[in-house]
Amino acid sequence: MGEALSLADIMETNPIDQVGEQWLAAAATLLYQQGDTEAAIAATDVLAVDLTLWNSNEYEPDEYMVYFTVEPNLVAQFTEAVLSRIEGGMHAVVPRRASMRIDSIEVSPVVPVPSADWRKQLRTANGPMPTNQARRVRLEPENQHPTEDDLHFTNEWEHRVYQVLKERQATLSDSETIGIMPLGRMRLLGSTREPDFLVTYRGRAGVIEMDGLHHGKPGRASSDSSRDSLMINAGLNGSAASMFAMCTRKLKSRSS
Repeated sequence: MGEALSLADIMETNPIDQVGEQWLAAAATLLYQQGDTEAAIAATDVLAVDLTLWNSNEYEPDEYMVYFTVEPNLVAQFTEAVLSRIEGGMHAVVPRRASMRIDSIEVSPVVPVPSADWRKQLRTANGPMPTNQARRVRLEPENQHPTEDDLHFTNEWEHRVYQVLKERQATLSDSETIGIMPLGRMRLLGSTREPDFLVTYRGRAGVIEMDGLHHGKPGRASSDSSRDSLMINAGLNGSAASMFAMCTRKLKSRSS
């Protein structure tokens, strides 16, 4: 494997409007290292970073408008103070040879794609028995995501892992059993998270996270590391390594 490219190399070899993710990742990592956990973890909640050239002239650095896309329920956590610190972090990591600066940062919610029966889904999601399980997924038509045991899953991979965990649960005695919580929202320091699985066993709790497409994007490693650190600090095993290894072995044996 080759060495990771520096932010300077990335900005030099790619159009500026395509490096927002890497720019934010470098800034969030710096903020975290400087002890600003709130701003750093808020940055990990940004799903997309878009850059638009706002002002350009021969004698001054190019000015860019920065647009963050986040989950609707997380918009409020991006206060003026938090955005100011994130902007400061982004300015701090800009390579000296890159003549650019941020004019402002705007935060926008993800625009949902409603289904034909959106009225029924919204009434059900906010009915007499509200739930914090898979809140975003529940707004999608049920035929577009797996369900089992009155639980909702983002995709077939999560569903298959749940089935493997359930099989393991069935082999344990009443005094040695595990609890399985898929897509349950929880509050950590400065951020609300929805781990793919929270598994409990004899007074201990561990998290299993499925690697999705976004985990392969440049810059996501630092965000995932910051998230895992928060979970571990909150008393969770961020890797749940043995349970995940068991799930992986069983899934591979089924697909072979």
